[in-house]
Amino acid sequence: MDLHCKGKKALVLASTSGLGFAAAKALAEEGAHVALCGRSEDKLKKAIGKIPKAEGFKADLSNPGSAEELMDTVLKKWKKVDILITHSPSPPSGAFSYLKPSDWQKGFQGLFLNPLTCIHKVLPHMQKNKWGRIILITSFAAKEPANNLTVSNALRAGLLGLTNTLSNECAPFQITVNSVLPGYTKTEGLMELGLPEKTFVDQIPMKRLGFPEEIGALCAFLAGQQAAFITGQAIACDGGLLQGI
Repeated sequence: MDLHCKGKKALVLASTSGLGFAAAKALAEEGAHVALCGRSEDKLKKAIGKIPKAEGFKADLSNPGSAEELMDTVLKKWKKVDILITHSPSPPSGAFSYLKPSDWQKGFQGLFLNPLTCIHKVLPHMQKNKWGRIILITSFAAKEPANNLTVSNALRAGLLGLTNTLSNECAPFQITVNSVLPGYTKTEGLMELGLPEKTFVDQIPMKRLGFPEEIGALCAFLAGQQAAFITGQAIACDGGLLQGI
């Protein structure tokens, strides 16, 4: 299937590995001109080497102001961004009573302020061109809270409200805004938790972890022309993990 992404300029945040990298690679395979973003110079170089013609922008988005600097740099070079995929590493975990204000500030910066900043920067160009795709990679926890993921549960739910509200504002400009909700996916981050894979698999009706490539394929489809009438949605890719109607 040709998703008609050829020549589109796509920026994917936190994309040197895991879900972000999978989304960037899927878009590149559809002919998009992809920009990767990461805080590690070495990881950024390795990721670029795996995607032909990809560009890299080094940015530590945990620092206030870094998202705005990144967008200014990208837009100065590209003049526009057709496809924006926001993604961030998991915020601090823990029960509410053990979390510090600094944990909430770190989570708010990464999960909420960074996407807002990037969207603000790209939106005028998308509106001018009467075309755009904004995709927020969040988590199943945005719909069904998970134990000890207090910061993630609270802030990701807010992103779904943003998705729905922003989609209505953008729709007249033929700009779609959607959220992707991964379930437990086989990424470095999940493996670093040091828990047996069975701990997660037992919760999933399909009895396996997801693969980053499956999230990437969903993002690429939502970025394509065939998904031009899909907006304001929160779409899970979780093997049946979410049980709510």
